[in-house]
Parts: sequence; structure tokens; C-alpha cells
Amino acid sequence: MDEIPLTFLFGTLLILIIFSAFFSSSETAMIALNRYRLRHHAKEGEKSAIISERLLKRPDRLIGLILLGNNLVNFFAASIATIIGIRLLGDLGIALAPIILVLVFLIFAEVMPKTIAAIHPEKIALPASFILNILMKIAYPAVWLINAISNQLLYLIGINVREHNDENISSEELRTIVREAGILIPQRHQRMLINILELENVTVNDIMVPRNEVTAIDLDKSIDDIIELISHCQHTRLPVYKSNIENIIGIIHIRRIPRIMNEKEITKESLLSIMMDCYFVPTGTPLHVQMVNFQRRKRRFGVVVDEYGVIQGVVTLEDILEEIVGEFTTDIQTHNHDIQHQDDGYYLIDCSANIREINRELGWNLPSEGPKTLNGLLLENLEYIPKSGTTLKIDNYQVEVTQVSESSVKMARIKIVDDNIENEIINDN
Repeated sequence: MDEIPLTFLFGTLLILIIFSAFFSSSETAMIALNRYRLRHHAKEGEKSAIISERLLKRPDRLIGLILLGNNLVNFFAASIATIIGIRLLGDLGIALAPIILVLVFLIFAEVMPKTIAAIHPEKIALPASFILNILMKIAYPAVWLINAISNQLLYLIGINVREHNDENISSEELRTIVREAGILIPQRHQRMLINILELENVTVNDIMVPRNEVTAIDLDKSIDDIIELISHCQHTRLPVYKSNIENIIGIIHIRRIPRIMNEKEITKESLLSIMMDCYFVPTGTPLHVQMVNFQRRKRRFGVVVDEYGVIQGVVTLEDILEEIVGEFTTDIQTHNHDIQHQDDGYYLIDCSANIREINRELGWNLPSEGPKTLNGLLLENLEYIPKSGTTLKIDNYQVEVTQVSESSVKMARIKIVDDNIENEIINDN
């Protein structure tokens, strides 16, 4: 060893530091790669992405290869550093060489390369995949042996490396990905994607038009009254019933009316001739399921019924689409007209308004797990029909009843209060 020039030893040590930095940065970069972006590049035919994806399918082998190469390099570097230390400082060099080598390797072969790889994983991992792929073929027997031993030891403690699965993500994780996409996805598109994911948490009960607000054709009325209703109706589909809304016999599509306009006059019989069968929807059906059901049945309108067959309201495909894209109708009954801001900080709200719509419009968190309307929420908390002027507190919201009927609360004023006192009746007159 004394015949080997010091310049050659220092040069070899420098090369080994570079190799160690390569293995360290490759390990961090490969693990930090975005798998979905990698799969996208692989599907586009990018060779480095294809190789990287193949290597990552067996992370145990990839890590085994990188650690094998890194440890070999580090051991060789330690030997050469010891030789240099002895030649320069004698016995003192044996003690100083490991200390100096550790500092050099920590800075230049570990911390710096791994930091760069963590910040720019694709710039490091994709080019490195070509070299790692070649090394895998060369060192495969040694890597296989190392993995066979380590995997068997892991199996003995209950870990099976073949059962790892990082492909699936939960809906909550997907929501986080969408929210953190930043400028990659426009804000409006982000809201739409989040709304799609939320469909499974919303049922037809949450968005249906309640039965007391359903516009329908009563066959017991005169034909003139029916024509007047059709002429001024803003809806394209109307339920048809006899005697009461519980006896719905079908649905009439307004666009079919011109088919019978050639007759001298419209009659109840001619209306019945263009009537379609009624499609019933069980309460509690999640919106993502109902949207598929509408598609399968080629329907856009359904009547919501409970477990006893009692009609609760109606739901349309447009209602579900509005949950995704937001309001796009000009219906005068939209929730915006049910909420009026007042100068004293209160909001005057029609109590037939849906709680989810109120929360979405005002950014509130009124309880929405039970009753679906504000009237239902107030009656649930009061447990009786209140008088006008009754004031109560629900969570952080102070509610003042302003208008009631014999069977329901019609209007109420609500504002947010700061304290966290449990729900209570402040004034029941």
C-alpha cells in the first residue's frame, strides 16, 4: 500500500463519496416519488418512469440493492481513509480517520444528497432508475439472498412484505389531495370534485322538495284550474294525483303537452294519455346511488317514500347535479330568497329552508344529522309549537321565533353568539 500515491487514494475516496451520495439520494428520491404522477408518466411511455415503477413494485429488493451498494462503498471508503490516516499521521491517523470520515460522509454523502432528493425526487429518481436497473441485474443473486433472509425474519415477527398495498387511498385522503392541489386545479373545479366525494354522505332526504312544497296536478280540480297551473308552472315534470298528494298516479312532462294541442281542447283524458308511470325512491338513499339509479332507469324525477310508503317529497336529477356544480336554476324558491340579512346582525330565515342549504350559504354549522329543515330543528329542541317571540339557543346560535302557524314555525331570526352554553330556552313567553 505504501507504493500507491496519496493522490490516487484521495481520488478514490472522492469517487466513493460520490457513489455513496448517489445511493443515499436514490433511496430517498425513489421512496418520495409521487406514485400517481409516476404511473401517469409510465402510461405516457416515459422509459425512466416505467423502470422506476417496476423497481418500486418490489421495494424490499430496491432497498436491498441500495443498501448493499451503499455499505460496500462506505466500507471501502473507511479502509482507504484509514490507510491515508496512517500514512499522514501514523498511529494518530487511525483514531482521527473515522471521525473525519464520518463528518465528511454525513455532510456530503448523506444529509445534502438526501435533502436535495426529498425536495426534487423526480429529478433524482428518474435518471437514477437506469443505473439502479443495471445494478439490479448485476447484483441480483446477492440481493435475492439478502432479501430472502430478511423477509423470512420479518415473516417470523408477523410482517409479510408481499402483502404491502399503497395503491388505495381513502375518500378523506382524496379530499385532502384535491384541496391541496393549489393552482393545479381551479378553485371551482376543486369544489365540484369535493362535492362529488360528498355525495355518498348525503341522502335524498337532504335535497328533496318536501311534500308540502310539491307542485302537482290534482285531477279532482277543473280542467281550467289544471291548465292554469300548467301554464304558470316553472317545472318540467309534475306529479298527478287524485284527492290528495298521497295518491300519486303518474308524472306528466310539460314538453309532451304540445302533442295534444292539435285537439280542440285539452281534457283530463288527453292529459292521462301522456302521463308516465311514477318512479318511487326510498328515503335514506345516498345521492351517489340515486344518481346511478336515475341513469339505469332513464329517469330524472322520483317520488320519495318512507318505509310505510308515505310520500315525503320529490327528488330530481337536477337536484343532485346542483349538489355538484351549485345552483343553476332560476327557481324563485331557491334558498337565497329564504335568507335575509338584517342590520342588527341577525338573519331572517324561512323555517322551511333546508339546514344544509343554510349552512352552505352562510358558512354555519347548524346541526343537520336529525331534522332536515329549520322548522324541524326548532321543534326537536323545543318539543312543542312555540309562540312568536320565543327565544332559544342551539349550540352557538341564538334563535328568535318571529312567525308561527298552528303546526309549524314559519320564520325565525338567527345570529351567532360567542359563548358555548348548552342548548337552552331563553324566553318562551
